Amino acid sequence: MQIIRRIVYGPIPVAVTLLLGSAPAVAAAPSDAPPPQTAPVVGGERLARPGVQVAPTSGAPALPEGITGQSWVVADAGTGEVLASYNAHQPLPPASTLKMLFADTVLPKFDRSQLHTVTPEELAGLGAGSSLVGVKENLEYRVEDLWRGVFLSSGNDAVRVLAHMNGGVARTVADMQARADALHATDTHVVSPDGYDEAGQVSSAYDLTLFARAGLRNPDFRSYCSTRTAQFPGAVDKTTGQRGSFGIANTDKLLGKYPGLIGVKNGYTTNAGATFTGAAERDGRTLLVTVMHPATSPKVYDETAALLDWGFAAAGKVEPVGKLVEEEGTQATGGPAAGGGAQAAPAAKAAAGSGGEAAWWLAGALCALAAAGAGLRVRALRLRRRSRAVLPTPEELAAAAAATGVRHAGATAVGRRMPQGSTAIGRRAPK
Repeated sequence: MQIIRRIVYGPIPVAVTLLLGSAPAVAAAPSDAPPPQTAPVVGGERLARPGVQVAPTSGAPALPEGITGQSWVVADAGTGEVLASYNAHQPLPPASTLKMLFADTVLPKFDRSQLHTVTPEELAGLGAGSSLVGVKENLEYRVEDLWRGVFLSSGNDAVRVLAHMNGGVARTVADMQARADALHATDTHVVSPDGYDEAGQVSSAYDLTLFARAGLRNPDFRSYCSTRTAQFPGAVDKTTGQRGSFGIANTDKLLGKYPGLIGVKNGYTTNAGATFTGAAERDGRTLLVTVMHPATSPKVYDETAALLDWGFAAAGKVEPVGKLVEEEGTQATGGPAAGGGAQAAPAAKAAAGSGGEAAWWLAGALCALAAAGAGLRVRALRLRRRSRAVLPTPEELAAAAAATGVRHAGATAVGRRMPQGSTAIGRRAPK
């Protein structure tokens, strides 16, 4: 029987008529179709639940009282275990904590000793009220100085210069989004590289914790975020011709005060309120805590310190309620494979649920191979269909099949991206 299916060749979807000898005589009614698959919750199902998530065992300390953050996470940076959380995946404006993703994305691209002369265009378009370190146009800066401006002073001017070095703001935003996707930070939508309030720009306590964990694996990132004070290049003295410098201090108010703190980034905007991700080491363990949007700005540090204290005291006394997933293509230590493997398994299982559906999935896979192996032929067919606006002939399909050795092709959505938007649980679907 003839079955009408959709095949995607590049960006142009084309309806084609194919003969599948093994197809059933009667097409399945819509009610016979399998139920839609729900995407797995990144880090574990429990992290999608609202409210406090904790699994104490005997002797576990109680969580600190009076935590007002709208979203928070306590996690072990080494094992990736989430020890406790509250609305971990709730999308909220991140403010300057998004600079962790900016640094994790751009920092590896430039040698720290590289010199760069700032142009006026690179400082244009800074948002009103932006935090600045004091970068001046037509002056030369080392890359390491610009990064100190990012981490210590949260300087949006330093971010813009580095973004232009990376190919521009738009390119950097795209790179950051791609990096977030690779880290499975599916709650994050990047609009500006510096975290400045923009419509639609959101992240979550879970995602910010992923960014901090990934960044701390880079020695330069770790060094910058733990630096308390530094000298920043200033203007040239018109009398002496010598260039001066001035002192800058890290705006992280826990750094140097909380025992064992090693960073990482704070933030504040009118829309986001206060946000903070902190990391601390004690007795061979490194804990990560992210707090977003507490009742008042100063509370972000108090609540982070209280959750760090609890996390160290709870060592070995709580069961994990979730997991910080590993970067795409890596295996999580002591846990299931992260990312695509874990998320692909339910779909594969569902596809194998019935013979007919499995056949269609197999046909889709064969179609993907056909499109990849006969790219030139498919491109010629696509161009011809564009100009003639008709369905391909059986001879054309036979020629394409002959070029790959694949006899039948079915529906596929290979190469299509999920649109940015909300899923049933209010987050963007991972790619």
